[in-house]
Amino acid sequence: MRSACLLKLCVVFAAAALSKAAFCQPAAACAAPEYRQLDFWVGDWDVFEKDASTSSAHVRVDRILDGCVLREHYEDTTGTVGESFSIYDAARRLWHQTWVTNRGRLLTTEGGPERGSIVLAGAYYRDHAKEVRVRGTWTPVADGVRETAVTSADAGKTWEPWFDLSFRPHNSQTTSGESDAAKTVAHLDDEFQAAVKANDADSMDRILADNFVLVTGSGKAFNKQQSLDEARRRSSTYEHQEDTDKTVRVWGDTAVVTAKLWVQGIRDGKPIDYTLWFSDTYIRTPAGWKYVFGQASLPLPKAQ
Repeated sequence: MRSACLLKLCVVFAAAALSKAAFCQPAAACAAPEYRQLDFWVGDWDVFEKDASTSSAHVRVDRILDGCVLREHYEDTTGTVGESFSIYDAARRLWHQTWVTNRGRLLTTEGGPERGSIVLAGAYYRDHAKEVRVRGTWTPVADGVRETAVTSADAGKTWEPWFDLSFRPHNSQTTSGESDAAKTVAHLDDEFQAAVKANDADSMDRILADNFVLVTGSGKAFNKQQSLDEARRRSSTYEHQEDTDKTVRVWGDTAVVTAKLWVQGIRDGKPIDYTLWFSDTYIRTPAGWKYVFGQASLPLPKAQ
């Protein structure tokens, strides 16, 4: 009896292995022409909103998993970072795309070629699971790619424009590219100062790199966990945490923010009111810009 049971188990495991092998077909299966229908989108792009002269985002689209999947990495001037993964599902003869962001947004769409474009439709959900339907269109044009989208909040009865974007080849040496990065970092640093003022540890956690270090004018050093713990304890409450005279300098994937900061409030039960200079260093990572190192001066002398 025991031998018979073992034999049955071996048959089951062998069948499972064969089934898994059948599912994991060789990458050559992705060489069919259908898998290349969206290849016009592959590239390194500056993204412009309709009629805008300045880029609002940087997008890289490449092939991964032996050419079976298109991966998009998106980063815009507001600090939003997103990635999408697109694949042609040969079994159903359609394209599927999953889009996710650092703001917690999830969007899944499906579709295929229509009159020279790729059209994908799906939905995302607002609070309380309210559905918003989306229809996006990718079209190759003379100078790159055009992507448009419309949305419907009433189950498709009416539709409204969502965006109209132009993808143009990215030139990392252009001044405009550095200007876009500077705007992104400046916005992110403003967001960080606001998070410190509000003791918003979650936002600070999102912006700070895991190996973050802050060195104060007195020579003390604080790491990321210590900074987050202080915010969660709310050991300081702020009436003012604003900066002025800000400059942002960008060198490739590194950016430095320098500004004068006015701090006023209560720390450990005692009033504080001082101004200092600081420099914040950010680096560009696959997850977007991260704040890695901060250095602050001693408090400046009070104006006479």
